[in-house]
Amino acid sequence: MKPMIYKKVAASVVVMLGFAAHTAVAGPYSDDLARCLVGKTTNDDKTTLMTWIFSAISLNPAISQMAAISPAQRKQIDSNMAALVEHLMTETCRSEARTAVQYEGSSAIEHGFGVLGEVAGRELFASPEVAKGLANLDKYVDPEKIKAVFSTGD
Repeated sequence: MKPMIYKKVAASVVVMLGFAAHTAVAGPYSDDLARCLVGKTTNDDKTTLMTWIFSAISLNPAISQMAAISPAQRKQIDSNMAALVEHLMTETCRSEARTAVQYEGSSAIEHGFGVLGEVAGRELFASPEVAKGLANLDKYVDPEKIKAVFSTGD
């Protein structure tokens, strides 16, 4: 198995974390909002989003001991994300957000930010350092056991 498989698995996990809130059928206005959000966010904006998601996930008791985020840092991360959401919704993609909610309801916002989260997550996993870390899984997975799952004989 190649490291690419592990990248895809990890990327799928990111999607399952909640970025895929748009799994319901999106309409054309939700799609317009998503395109605006993705097209008009900077790399810094996407980093702000991913930092906020990481910060939120790190609150889970099962993994909280792995991340050292101080209350002051968390407050700043939350503030940065709030400013980003406000900017995107009230300035950058104001028209698209208004139209999407008017015609398709508030789930259009979930869809738009879900798509943005997926794109930001893919970019995060594209980092060479992250890809190298994901490839470490190769050291611990028995490829023969995985191949056996897909063999024709049980």
